[in-house]
Amino acid sequence: MTVFLAFFCNILFNFAVGLLVAKFLGPEEYGRFALAHATAIAVQTAFFDWIRLGATRFYSERIRLEDPTLRATLDFGFAIIAIGIVAGTCLLLLSGVTFALSNSLILLALGVALVNGLFDYYTALVRARFHDRLFARLVLVKNILTFALMGGGAFWFGSAKMTLIGGIISLGGSVFTARAALIDPTSDPKLARAPVAEALMRYGMPIVAANLLYLSIPLANRSILAALYGFSETGQFSLAYDFGSKAIQAVGSALDIVLFQIAVATHETRGPKEARRQIGRNMTIVFAMVLPACTGIWLTLPSIQLLIVPEQFRGPFSVLLTLMMTGLFCMAIIQYAIAPIFQIEKRTWPLIAAALVACAVDPLLIFVLPHGEGASSLAIAQAGALLASLLTLIGFATAARPKWPRARDIGAIILANATMAAVVLPMRERDPGVATLAVQIAAGAAIYALIVMAADIAGLRSLTLARLRLAFARTKTLS
Repeated sequence: MTVFLAFFCNILFNFAVGLLVAKFLGPEEYGRFALAHATAIAVQTAFFDWIRLGATRFYSERIRLEDPTLRATLDFGFAIIAIGIVAGTCLLLLSGVTFALSNSLILLALGVALVNGLFDYYTALVRARFHDRLFARLVLVKNILTFALMGGGAFWFGSAKMTLIGGIISLGGSVFTARAALIDPTSDPKLARAPVAEALMRYGMPIVAANLLYLSIPLANRSILAALYGFSETGQFSLAYDFGSKAIQAVGSALDIVLFQIAVATHETRGPKEARRQIGRNMTIVFAMVLPACTGIWLTLPSIQLLIVPEQFRGPFSVLLTLMMTGLFCMAIIQYAIAPIFQIEKRTWPLIAAALVACAVDPLLIFVLPHGEGASSLAIAQAGALLASLLTLIGFATAARPKWPRARDIGAIILANATMAAVVLPMRERDPGVATLAVQIAAGAAIYALIVMAADIAGLRSLTLARLRLAFARTKTLS
């Protein structure tokens, strides 16, 4: 529970800092920042994500004690790749090739990729060992520094460059303050083994390739907007996408960080059959949380836009986020519900095939759809591409004969979501503000939770009651 809360709060904090940065930078400078940051995430995913995935899937306290070659291989691999990226970047910039971003922004983007990759790698190791307090400490320090340095950089300088520098220092500072607990004395570079690295890459690279292909879609769309309409329109598109994706990730990834680790532990201790059953339960829980989250964002969008979206972005923000919402839902289901089926089986190539479908559908829809004055057609194309990818991946998953969620549970979730929407939708016409938003959230959450608990979807009612009894027993014992 500590990991879940820490991870959830971390995403919400990133979400809030992103809004502050957008407010202080404005659409044009935020467009530069968003494009540089998206480039950083793409580089991190391409070069470092297989290391994080390997740590998440194969590292544990038992492995740390019994097989130090795994940690040594991961550490050595990260160091070699980091050196290679620095050298390659220097050669690229000396070659005289020009990009949409300036050379200084490219250098800062690569700096973000390096330190964010290191932070994600270390937190993956900590999670795999279930060191909840250390994970919470890393996240807390990072969030404090991010608020002060990224938010401060945007406020004082109004500069994308200074904001990126603040991000680099905050991530690096978090790792530095916990370096003694993060370093493993048994991780000797001499223990690193090429066969171990090859095995990790065989597992991780298909997932990395798929994630990179998915990332390339919004990155390419932002680049197209920058070329056609300038960085201001890129900033409008980026804030809507970043807001929506972070909001949905706050739910999906916070669940995944716990649920997938449980599935891995189940596979290790109880075998593949029980692991498949756990994945089925996980899918139900993810669907039960992601669907109302997406619906709720749309239902409360007028109040959200008024209360927390910077004034320069209002109007296009609500239009673009509405058009993107289907794609954001599909992406969350792909990442947190369907992909674990292939990860637990160590058969991840279908993820690439589904991502390739998305990459083919996106430009096709951009070409076919009528072009307006802004980013609407690209938002629709992006959503259509992710929907096509989800359908493709479900087809591959069906062939693998997984343990699917019960039809009864899925039906109850859809019914609960529809009932929630029917009750909250009329409130959307009220004057937006704090009171309207509070009433919408309270009414929607109460109605949805009542139906979900009554149906005992994925055993959530039994689990909730058990935890309440445990908390009551502890309170009684302490008193």
